[in-house]
Amino acid sequence: MKKIHETRLKIRGELEAPPALRRFGSGWISGVLGFMFGVGGLLLVISFRAPTLFSMPEARGLEGNTWFRLGLRVLLLAAFGLSALSLALRPGKILGTCGISATLLAAMLGGSRATGVVPNGTSVYFGLDWFVLNVLFTGLLFIPIESIFPRKEDQPIFREEWREDLFYYLVSSLMVQVLTYLTFAPAKSILAVTSLAQLRTWVGALPFVVQFVAIMFLTDLVQYWVHRAFHRVPWLWKFHAVHHSARSMDWMAGARMHFLEIFALRSMTVIPMYVLGFSDTAMHSYIFLVYLYSTFVHANLGWRFPVVERFLVTPRFHHWHHGIEAEAIDVNFSIHFPLFDRLFGTYFLPQDRWPSGYGIEGHPVPQGYVAQFKYPFAESKAAATMPTEVPR
Repeated sequence: MKKIHETRLKIRGELEAPPALRRFGSGWISGVLGFMFGVGGLLLVISFRAPTLFSMPEARGLEGNTWFRLGLRVLLLAAFGLSALSLALRPGKILGTCGISATLLAAMLGGSRATGVVPNGTSVYFGLDWFVLNVLFTGLLFIPIESIFPRKEDQPIFREEWREDLFYYLVSSLMVQVLTYLTFAPAKSILAVTSLAQLRTWVGALPFVVQFVAIMFLTDLVQYWVHRAFHRVPWLWKFHAVHHSARSMDWMAGARMHFLEIFALRSMTVIPMYVLGFSDTAMHSYIFLVYLYSTFVHANLGWRFPVVERFLVTPRFHHWHHGIEAEAIDVNFSIHFPLFDRLFGTYFLPQDRWPSGYGIEGHPVPQGYVAQFKYPFAESKAAATMPTEVPR
């Protein structure tokens, strides 16, 4: 255990290395990529070996997809090559060693040709493959963009509290089955006692674009008021404070959300699009959009959208929602359309300004996933403190 702890500390130290040790040619970039690709490839192989336990039903079809298998092989080869390059360039060998070790272990388990051998006697599954695909997709998409167009130029990729937020990704991915069941339970209960067959048939027959825009509008309206309630109702704020405790904004920050808040927020926003009978294509397209959109508005991006931000939520708009200034308290609740904040008096977007910092005054929320999960249930003055609304 002591050796594992020491290895973990060495890996963390290398990932969080100072700028002077991360420069191009130092072996840091290749070491990080090799380590991440190796671990990601290993976890995908494990999900192949036990698909009914570690794979989402929607993703199990990928196991027989030739192109996906080829992609996994390329990922493992890249992991091995980049890790070897890091070993050659970098004085510290921990990233390269761990990357190659993960790759070799994945190869021993079958690599891209791995097949299922571990049966699952229950209907329970954990989305290990979803976690890997989720992190690889968003990370490879947003890390380069944030590096080229950063809002805060001195913010490293592995910034403060990155491990907590990555763990939030892991938990929400592994518990995808439970979250999906809880999310749709209220909407299904409404349909069980309400007859809306004609309305659902009519809505489901609308053109795709009309359905898609309608879903955006309706879910944003519902989420606006749910979101606002989480700020103004004291016992709800305890849960939402976990999300606002992030002191840095980037592509991982949006994942920090208490498990019970995820259930409450998703179950309420799912009601209009599921109960009204929007098509599966429209709903799935919207879910993919909002997944990317949430990552985008939390990202460490300095892009300005002078015209677009009047009509759609942008990173600057949402960053002000997370701002630590007094004037940023209880503003900008919308997820898609600032129109709702304008209508209900919570719009705030000063010209050419960004927040000076992020988080909650005094930073009462502790660090670490377990401590943050317990935080809303703590009987303490700090846990009950709510932000004071600033008159506008």
